[in-house]
Amino acid sequence: MTAQQEIGQRSRRLEGRVALISGGLRGIGLAVAERYLAEGAEVVLSDLDDPESDVASQTLARLGQAASYLKADVTSEADWERARDHVKERHGKLHILVNNAGTDLTGPVETLALEAWRKIMAINVDGVFLGTKVFVPMLAESGMDFRGGSSVINISSIMGLVGYSEVSAYNASKGAVRLFTKGIAVEFASKKMPIRANSIHPGFVLTPLLNAGFQRWVDAGFAEKPSDLVDTMAATTPIGRLADPSEIAGAAYFLASEDSSYMTGSEVVVDGGWTAQ
Repeated sequence: MTAQQEIGQRSRRLEGRVALISGGLRGIGLAVAERYLAEGAEVVLSDLDDPESDVASQTLARLGQAASYLKADVTSEADWERARDHVKERHGKLHILVNNAGTDLTGPVETLALEAWRKIMAINVDGVFLGTKVFVPMLAESGMDFRGGSSVINISSIMGLVGYSEVSAYNASKGAVRLFTKGIAVEFASKKMPIRANSIHPGFVLTPLLNAGFQRWVDAGFAEKPSDLVDTMAATTPIGRLADPSEIAGAAYFLASEDSSYMTGSEVVVDGGWTAQ
């Protein structure tokens, strides 16, 4: 029995809720989907893979009938509208929106291409804005179902809190997610809308995105192999290791549940003590 199955047997505290998770086929997004399903929620995953791809079909087969998948580009408002129509037709409601899809960009600022800058902003910032914009009416209606209302959970980063050399574009995009979250949280609360909005700020997490970034650093000559960079990052983290995606999923579960019913506009840092130094 997996840890997620054990959790599901104990609680299922998201029973009756519907969640949409962008970037849901891998890494943190997939871990969040697994946790929500274990807690009794129904989950819609979106990503860039074709529905017939091995990754999408195998993931759905493993997750079971409470999960569904749709291909969607988070930078496209039309794709978000199709996602809304999918959720409305399949479930009729949405209680949890996890804006997780993201990408990275590294390098000295003077070497960054404007096209690359605009791409990371489109994915990391526009995607969060569009998902929120399109689903607000459904979230507001569904928020009447449970104490604490609906929940918008935006995945930012510790790089949205502090600066770091040669990741200025990523810093800017994740900082924007942090403040956008605070802005909508105050907006929803001031209008008495039953929607809470909070951001999660992971530290270094063992995901395909991190591995791809480390490989680029290796290719640029900063290390001999990705595992050397993993060891370096672990050594600079007080806890002494990188995070497993399931540890970020725990925070996403908390923000989706009634346990966080008095939290909005908050930032939850899950970084093994990295920003405490």
